[in-house]
Amino acid sequence: MKAARTAAAGLALLLAAACTSPTPPRSQASAAAGTACARPSGAPGAETPTTIDVIGQAYFCILDRYYSGATLDARSLLTAGFTALTQELNRNGRDVPEATMPALTGDRRADWTAFEAAYRRTVDQVPDLRDQLAVVTLEAVVASLGDNHARWAHDVERPPGYYDGDGYGLGLQANVNGPQVDANPGTAVAPLFVTAVQGGAAQAAGLRPGDLIESINGSAPFVDGEPTPAIAALYPRYPEARPARLRLLRQSTGHRWTVTLKPGLYPQDPAALQVVRSELLEDDIAYVRLRGFASDAATRVFKAVSRLRTGRTLSGVVLDLRGNGGGSPTEATRLVSAFAHGKVTAYQCTVDGECETMRTDDTVELLGLPLVVLTDRGCASACEHFSSAVKDLRLGLLVGTRTAGVVSGPAQSYLLSNNTLLSFPSQHHLGPDREVIDRIGVPPDHHVPPTPEDAAAGRDPALAKALTLLHE
Repeated sequence: MKAARTAAAGLALLLAAACTSPTPPRSQASAAAGTACARPSGAPGAETPTTIDVIGQAYFCILDRYYSGATLDARSLLTAGFTALTQELNRNGRDVPEATMPALTGDRRADWTAFEAAYRRTVDQVPDLRDQLAVVTLEAVVASLGDNHARWAHDVERPPGYYDGDGYGLGLQANVNGPQVDANPGTAVAPLFVTAVQGGAAQAAGLRPGDLIESINGSAPFVDGEPTPAIAALYPRYPEARPARLRLLRQSTGHRWTVTLKPGLYPQDPAALQVVRSELLEDDIAYVRLRGFASDAATRVFKAVSRLRTGRTLSGVVLDLRGNGGGSPTEATRLVSAFAHGKVTAYQCTVDGECETMRTDDTVELLGLPLVVLTDRGCASACEHFSSAVKDLRLGLLVGTRTAGVVSGPAQSYLLSNNTLLSFPSQHHLGPDREVIDRIGVPPDHHVPPTPEDAAAGRDPALAKALTLLHE
């Protein structure tokens, strides 16, 4: 249950600002089944317990609306759900004879009926576990899609005393970020090191950027070059957070030590919360950092460039998208439109290959400036939409590292009967050259990876390379 909730929470960062696309017509099979799969018309009411009826609603909603729902083998959903059910029974030391998987035939409706009967027989034997068994079952059904834009938002809790602007966790960031751990962990590259200290326990313990993290709770973060689940402990989620014991090495002094960091609330630097931050760099180069594609992100970037342009002639723009978790594909398209008109920025495609074309908004004024974009593994979703358009359309150069590969498609939300939200794509994303970016990412034109030595010294080699390219 903890792993599934962690994944859902991580994906919330990537999907929080995601826009929606038109709802496709419902299939006759699901409509005949009478299963509601409604778009929310406002803020959901108070959450009520998850039941087998809610699980059934989600099951048919996925089959009816999900990108590949029409071709999906529904048995995979039910098998995943029942697996999670039995594992949760085992974790609680409460296994029961009735917890046996029913035979499934491939008939979606009949298989649901068999699943529901087996589920009810099982849960009736452990009524005190009813709520948590329903939760882990539905989490597993959604997770079985293997889609980084599919999630079930429920039971959102905030720590006591939380207010907007607070951070929660250990108070550090590493070169393997939280969304990457949740959605595409195989992209992580050793070594693991601190890239920023934001406050909280990490600051109190004296951690610094560049400190190598050699072990987490006694486990190595990488084994034979492959990332391990231990890294997830760097990004705890309330209320399941536990202290993390880190073994650290400061390369500049050779000092090794162990520290235990307790997760908690901490105030964040206001600058870290700004959606757009800008400044004028040497030789009249505009630097603009965009942290997410919120509903007005492109307009904010345009205003920032306009302010920096006042009274001078700019020689180029560095757009820093490192750590940009995405958001609105419409805003990504508008931002591309400031660098080109009459172009395709992406395709949104159904499972049978029918694609909608996303084109530049040619009412957006062209900036007419050379562009370099800074990317990393934290650039996801709409950020990858923008980055792939810049690369494919040759509008500028990408510098840094490959993007996250977390761009399956724009998520749409559906309200379930217990006032929770189920979201997933009805179409999948392709780049302007019709290439798949999801799980692969967009490679930079100039690969400039972060290093612990640069982090410790406060150097930014990717930005330095961007300035060099704009000076050529």
